[in-house]
Amino acid sequence: MGRAGLNRKTALATATLTLAAEAPDLDVLGRLRGPAFGFAHHRGFTHSFLGVPIDAIVVLGFIYLVWRLRGRKIRDPHLPPRWRLLFLYACLAGLSHILLDFTNNYGVRPFWPFSERWYSWDIVFIFEPIMFTMLLLGLIVPPLFSLIDREVGTRPRGPRGRVAAALALIGVALLWGVRDFEHRRALAALSVRTYQGAEPLRVSAYPALSDPFRWYGVVETPAFFVLAPVNSLGPEVDPDGELTIRYKPEETPITLAAKRSYLGRVYLSWAQYPISETEILSAPEKGYIVEFEDLRFAQLPSLLGRGRQRRSALGAGVELDQNLHVVGDMFGMGEKRTLTPEPK
Repeated sequence: MGRAGLNRKTALATATLTLAAEAPDLDVLGRLRGPAFGFAHHRGFTHSFLGVPIDAIVVLGFIYLVWRLRGRKIRDPHLPPRWRLLFLYACLAGLSHILLDFTNNYGVRPFWPFSERWYSWDIVFIFEPIMFTMLLLGLIVPPLFSLIDREVGTRPRGPRGRVAAALALIGVALLWGVRDFEHRRALAALSVRTYQGAEPLRVSAYPALSDPFRWYGVVETPAFFVLAPVNSLGPEVDPDGELTIRYKPEETPITLAAKRSYLGRVYLSWAQYPISETEILSAPEKGYIVEFEDLRFAQLPSLLGRGRQRRSALGAGVELDQNLHVVGDMFGMGEKRTLTPEPK
């Protein structure tokens, strides 16, 4: 955004935009209080509409401090910093972060703390290679032309890279349009058929990492979930005969106790298609481990955990003793179990 023209309006624009675009991810500091606490506050306040101006104030304060420590030095003396405009730029960069996170299948909570509801567009993967490549080219192509200009002895007027940056941003918008169209086709293909004679209650399609026209469909029926690959070019469900049925587990006092735990409540408020498995622990530590998984990330790699349970990269687990008291929890594929205290 800076190279697309905003850096021509005020000094320090590119630095402000860059830091403000990354500022929402300061919520990773929540992991210092444990994985469950970090997960509960990930994409929370710093990723909300209320948090954007606060993020912008913090970034602008840092930029101002560095500017003063450097003796108020700027590259172009005829283009001084305009602090009100820089604040607007910082807010714009923060909103761009929320937009990017909204497009993927993890989601955001833009109305936090007034609403804990998650929103996601589900049209790109958490890391989208095509979009990354376009933005990267928008950054590295202009310096290549600068090298050519130096060889021929010419110097460009003003900051270089406006055209390449604008084309990269336009390319991202076009990519979103294509992905949204293909996403709708995948959803339509999933919703018009039955699964083992059962009508779907709801359907979702999540993007694959390697193929822009391949989607991981998740279908909920009254008794089970279906994992169904979809080719949106067809559109065709299950083109390779890879339907997977995951039956809904029976609710027990063990699973209810795990769901009432801190991590259980946080995980279930985020998961779109949660499913659980219960492992019974033998001596010397008798009790239970309830593993939670969100089926929208079932395609992610898993590792074998205790008891040969497969824990998803974005799965969670709650350990209970014989009296169904929470004694530990875990998030992700790590083996370390720590008890996360209830936040006050």
